[in-house]
Amino acid sequence: MNLKISIITVCWNSAATIEKTIQSVASQTYGNIEYIIVDGKSKDTTLDIVKKYPDTVTNWVSEQDKGLYDAMNKGIKMATGDYICIVNADDTFADDTVIQRIAEFLQTNPVDASIGDIVQHKEDGKIIREYGAKKWSPEKLKIGFMPPHPAIFFKKQLFDRLGYYAIDFKIAADYELIIRYFLKNSISWKYSGITTHKMLVGGVSSSGWKSYKKVSEEIKKALRMNDVVFSPFRIDTRVVWKMLDFI
Repeated sequence: MNLKISIITVCWNSAATIEKTIQSVASQTYGNIEYIIVDGKSKDTTLDIVKKYPDTVTNWVSEQDKGLYDAMNKGIKMATGDYICIVNADDTFADDTVIQRIAEFLQTNPVDASIGDIVQHKEDGKIIREYGAKKWSPEKLKIGFMPPHPAIFFKKQLFDRLGYYAIDFKIAADYELIIRYFLKNSISWKYSGITTHKMLVGGVSSSGWKSYKKVSEEIKKALRMNDVVFSPFRIDTRVVWKMLDFI
């Protein structure tokens, strides 16, 4: 069976970066890819760039949405693949063979989700962080640890069965969905060991103390929503536990 992989990019006024993202998808060696772009009614030249790649972009839509996670849900509902992954509009795949290797891994290991690694880099391309999931387990969600969200390839059927991203979260809807899937519903998963994405630093959840506090509050909200017993103190001080785990 030749797995179909659906890739979703959500964008808004992303003309400065989206072409690299599209080219990263176009260069993948794997053949059975569906690429969906969900645009939030950009006012720059984002759509002009999207329209340059009809052989790569399978389907796209440009309309108002209720935020990032609402747009992700739209893309997932449009998808027809066996597995789904997200590549943000300022990120790229780590190399041209990522989807080929992931598809081979998932055919050998037909789990509900595979988890990989990512690297984060500056605009000049310098890698500043490797964000790995080798030591991760669902129990670590209780102390503020989640695997890199873009490096997760989800079986499409999961969304129909267990629900989509909760759009009342500003930053941590991905955390809530991962709690719901991996901890509450114990989906099957396996670590692939594959570095899937290169991410440009400076996203919505990665800048400053104010953002850290907001993420902490949303993580606690996500855990409560899913009836998970946890220590609020450990969530608030998760950066310490992450450093100790790394050491």
